Parts: sequence; structure tokens; C-alpha cells
Amino acid sequence: MQLSTKHLIGIKELSAEDITLILQTATQFKEVLQRPVKKVPSLRDVTIVNLFYESSTRTRISFELAEKRLGADSINFSASASSVSKGETLLDTVNNILSMKVDMVVMRHQASGSAHFLAKHLPDTAIINAGDGTNEHPTQALLDAFSIEEKIGTLAGTKIVLVGDIMHSRVALSNIYLLKKMGAEVMVAGPPTLIPKYIKEALGVIVEYDLKKALQWCHVANILRIQLERQKKVLFSTLREYNLTYGVTKKLLESLGKEIVIMHPGPINRGVEIDSDVADGNNSIILQQVENGVAVRMAALYLLAERKQGGNG
Repeated sequence: MQLSTKHLIGIKELSAEDITLILQTATQFKEVLQRPVKKVPSLRDVTIVNLFYESSTRTRISFELAEKRLGADSINFSASASSVSKGETLLDTVNNILSMKVDMVVMRHQASGSAHFLAKHLPDTAIINAGDGTNEHPTQALLDAFSIEEKIGTLAGTKIVLVGDIMHSRVALSNIYLLKKMGAEVMVAGPPTLIPKYIKEALGVIVEYDLKKALQWCHVANILRIQLERQKKVLFSTLREYNLTYGVTKKLLESLGKEIVIMHPGPINRGVEIDSDVADGNNSIILQQVENGVAVRMAALYLLAERKQGGNG
């Protein structure tokens, strides 16, 4: 089997078969990562540029490690240490890099739609979206799905709630697209000011403003970060107030009368959207998400390179 697309720009563009293929391939790569020798030379002749216009820790390190495990040659590009700071455009930057015969570009950018822009102008290069503005973050959704399947066994029929800043979260949008395609039931929960008005009708999700009701409904709670850097106006009074109303605490979880799986894409604002004893608790799979990120990104890189080398692009 091959992916139906030559880029990984968003979950919206993937079919359910594409998602299944990536997750199955990630299972094989996770087995590789458990071995004493964690490398496979699948991408030995492939050159990849990591093009990060926004700061990142987990995603960037995860992609770099995935590329090294596959034997690829990788080049790391930071906007703050490049000609971008002198006014160079995105297209100029990429064209300059591609003149060096690069096969793939992994890009994170603050502008929504930037990955689509690259794919349009660079059709012969595989583009992987590592997060574009408030639009999508496809590999995060894939690793979240992989982690849920690993823990619960299936996505179909599983009740998953995304809690927090839905409006500004590219993780939320990619998760919703993926989970709906794979047959999960999806709810979003948080303050009315942080949940888009259109989301129920447009994306077919359940909306809940009462956190305890949301947690009582779900099997899995994916807690999202409050993205103050993307909020253009005041959407709640204080972080303390947010924590009191929408923070996931040990006391709240104990009041449910059942156990649920706790996830978080990171970085965690401890004491705001989630308390430390929940993030580090027995029901948390947050560290497994980080571990699974490498296997999932290895799968995405491998499948895109395989499709490109197959000449079906």
C-alpha cells in the first residue's frame, strides 16, 4: 500500500486508509525503537530540511530523531538565525534550500496555510506540516491516535473529549478531523469564549461547557494548552479563574467514579489546565505520547519518501 498523497499537509487531506497505513507502519517502527540498535537505513539517500519559523522543543527534536533513526541526512534551519531576520521571503528561503537538492521539507510556520503554499510552489518536494498557525498539526493528531489505540485498542466508538483552548489550537482541529474519520465520538469542552460558534455544525462534534459532565462522558481526555500568545483579546479573566473552572485536578477525577485516560500534547502549563499530580499520575499517557511521536514521524517520513521514490508523485 501507498499513501494517496505526496505531502502531509493536514489530516483533512488524508483518507481513513492513509491514517491506518501510517499507524500500522508506526507500530513496526516502534518495535525497531525497542531494539539495542535503533536505526534502519531506509532513508539513507534522502535529504530533509527542518524549517522551523516558530519555536519548538518536542516536535523538532522528535522529527530530528526520527530522521536520524531512518538514516536520512537532515539540515536544521532556524528562522531567527537565518536571512529571514533580514527580510528574506518564505519562497526565497525554500528555493535557496532546494537548489541544494533537498528531497523533503518539514516546516512549522506561524501563518495558517503556509504548508499549502509550499506544496503549491514546490510540487516535486514532499512537504510535511509540523504546525501552521491555528490550522493543523497532523503528526500530533497521528501520534495522539496511535497512543489511544495502544492504550484502549481502538479508535472506533471511543469517546474522546478535547478540553481547553479549542479556538486557537491546531492540535484540536487535526484531532477532530482524524478521530471523526476513524469512527470515534468527539466532544470539545471549555469556556464559551474559547470554543468557535461554528464547530458543532461544521465539524460534527459535541460541545460541552461543564468540565465535569465532559469528563463523565468520555473514555479519554486530551487536555490542551491555553495559547495566550495567539489570543488577540482577553477571553477569560485570570489563569487562576480558568484553573478553578476548567483545570483538571486529582480531586475532580476522583469525583467521577470511574477512570479515564489523560493526554496532553504539551507544553504543559502545570497548575493552569492540568495539575501536576494528574499529569504525572497513573492514568496519564503524556510521556507515551512523546515516545510514540518518534515512531509516528518515522512512519510518515518513510511512507512519503517511498511514494516519492516510486515515481507516483
